[in-house]
Amino acid sequence: MAKVSINLATGSLQKEELIVGIDLGTTNSLVAFINPDGNPQVINDTGKGLLVPSIVHFQADGSIVVGNEAKEFLTSDPENTIFSVKRLLGRSYQDIARYRDFFSYKVIDDNSESLVKIKVGEKFYTPIELSGLILKELKERAEHALKIPVNRAVITVPAYFNDSQRQATRDAGKLAGLDVLRIVNEPTAASLAYGIGLKPDEEKTIAVYDLGGGTFDVSILKIQNGIFEVLSTNGDTFLGGDDFDRAVLNYWITENNLDPENLANDQVLNQGLRLKAEEAKKALSTQNLFNDSLNRIPLAISKQKFEELIAPKVQETLDCCKKALEDAGVKAEEIQEVIMVGGSTRTPLVKERVAAFFGKAVHDQINPDQVVALGAAIQSDILAGNRSDILLLDVTPLSLGIETMGGLMDVIIPRNSKVPTKAGRQYTTSVDGQVNMKISVFQGERDLVNENRKLAEFELKGIPAMPAGLPKVDINFLLNADGILTVQAIELRSGIKQEVEVKPTYGLSDAEVEQMLIDSIQHAQADVQQRMLIEARTEGEQMLYTAERFLEKNETYLQENEIVETKNYIEGLRASLNAGDKDLIHAKIDELNEYTRPFAERVMDMAISRAMKGKQIE
Repeated sequence: MAKVSINLATGSLQKEELIVGIDLGTTNSLVAFINPDGNPQVINDTGKGLLVPSIVHFQADGSIVVGNEAKEFLTSDPENTIFSVKRLLGRSYQDIARYRDFFSYKVIDDNSESLVKIKVGEKFYTPIELSGLILKELKERAEHALKIPVNRAVITVPAYFNDSQRQATRDAGKLAGLDVLRIVNEPTAASLAYGIGLKPDEEKTIAVYDLGGGTFDVSILKIQNGIFEVLSTNGDTFLGGDDFDRAVLNYWITENNLDPENLANDQVLNQGLRLKAEEAKKALSTQNLFNDSLNRIPLAISKQKFEELIAPKVQETLDCCKKALEDAGVKAEEIQEVIMVGGSTRTPLVKERVAAFFGKAVHDQINPDQVVALGAAIQSDILAGNRSDILLLDVTPLSLGIETMGGLMDVIIPRNSKVPTKAGRQYTTSVDGQVNMKISVFQGERDLVNENRKLAEFELKGIPAMPAGLPKVDINFLLNADGILTVQAIELRSGIKQEVEVKPTYGLSDAEVEQMLIDSIQHAQADVQQRMLIEARTEGEQMLYTAERFLEKNETYLQENEIVETKNYIEGLRASLNAGDKDLIHAKIDELNEYTRPFAERVMDMAISRAMKGKQIE
C-alpha cells in the first residue's frame, strides 16, 4: 500500500507530492501545475488542446464521453448532452426553475427544495456525479500528459458560492478520485496568477471582473498580510458570452425572417446557428466583418452591429460593478488593480468599457481562460510547502460535520480550512410536529458517520410543533485558533438555542489522522456510491410520507381511480427502496410525482378558492 505523505501541522501534503490546480468552469475547465522551473503551466494533453469543454455526452451504448468529443453532440443529440452543469451544483429545483428552458436536457422537477437531478435515458444523475465526470477527464488528461498519477488538487469556485455549492464541488472531486485539499475563490486564484497578494507586506484593494461563457461576477478584494478578504461580490449567474451569441442569433433570425417556434422545435438547426454565432463573436474580436452561411441561410454581421447588440449586456456588468463597489464601501478610484478573467473579456468593447469605468488600464496580459487555473496551481504549490515566502495559516487537518438522515456525514468545516473559521448550514425537520432535534458532531473524511469519529452529541429541545420542513434550524460551527470547536444550533422562528464546546483534535495521534486520510482516499468511490443510494432512499421515504399524508387529508376530493393508482405508485416506490438501485428509486419517485401533480394542483386550487370565498380583493 502506497503511503501518503501528510504534514500534520497543516493537514497538507509534503513537497514531493504533485498537486494540480483545477478551474472547473461553466463552459470550459482546465488543469494546471507547477513545472520543474517553478512556474505555473496549463496542461496540454497532446491533440486535445488546453481547454476541456464542461460537457458530458451519454452514448446509446451506455458509454460516456467528456469534453471536446462531447461538444460535437450538442447539435446532434442535445437531450443526452449535458452542459453548464456548474449552474446546478448545490441548487434546488426552485433555485433554477425560471431558467428551465435554458437546458436542452431533462432537469427533474419535483417542485421542492431538494437538490436537482438530471434524467438521461432511464438513469438519474446529480450535478455532483456529472461534475465528477468532468474532473475525472481533467485528472486523466493530466496523468497522460505528465506521465505520473495525479490524486490531489486545489479546485476553484466563484466567490459567491455558498457552503452547499462548495461541498458539492468537493464531493465531485472525491467522486473523480481526487483528494481536494482546498477550495479557492476564483478571484483569489486570478490575483495570485498576477503575483498580487504574494508579498507578505502587500496591501491592496482590487477588482476581479470575470465574464465567462454563461456567468458573470465581479469581486472586490482587500489583500493584507497575504490574506484575501472578499469585501463584496455581485454578478449574474445567467449573463455571459452566451448572451452575446444569443444577441447575434436573434439578429440573424430577424434578418432572415426565421420562425422562432420552428427553430425551437429543430434543436439541430438551433444549436448549429448558436455555434455559428459563437464563431462570429470570436472572429469580431480581431476583424470588422463576419460572413458565412448555414443551410443556405446567410449569416453576416459587422463589428459595429455586434457591439451595438451587446452594449446593453456589457452595461449590465458595469451596473453589477457599481453595486459591488457600493456594497464594499469603496470608490472606483480606490481600486488599485483590475484583473480580467474569462474568455468573454477578449471582446474589445468589454475591455474598453471596464477600463473606462474603473479609470485605469486593466490586467489582461495572462490568457483570461487560463488565469484562474494558473492561480490555483500557485495555491497548490503553497499547500505543498514549496514556497517559503508565503505564510500558510494553520488549518484543520480533518473535516468536521454533523450526522444527517441515513447516517450520512454532512461536512460543515472541510479539512484544510484556515483557522480560526466559522461556517454554518440550515436544516429542517423531517416529521410533522417534531419538537426535538438530535445533533451529532463528527470528525473525519468518510461519507458515513460510523466510519468517522464522534466528538459530541446534544439535543435542541422545544422546537415549535410545525409541519415537516417548516422549522428552520441554523447549525453553526466556530473553530478557534486553539482548535476548540463550538457548535451552536438555533431555531430561527422561535429563537430556541443550544450550544456545545468540543476539542476536535483531542486523543488522535498523527498516525491515526494519517490513516483516516488514507482510508478516505482508498474508499472514495464506494463511499460516494453508498451516499447516493442512502440519499435516494431518504428522498423516497420522505416522498412516501408526503404522498400518504396527502391521500389521508384529501381523499374526499379525489376520484376512485386516482386513489387506487396513487396507492399503486406508492407501493412501487416502497418496493424499490430495498432494491439497492438509486436509479430505480429516482424513477419511482418521478413516476409518483408525474402522476399526482395534476390532481394535487387541482386540490390546491380548490383550497385557495374556499379560502378566498366571500373575501374581497382590493
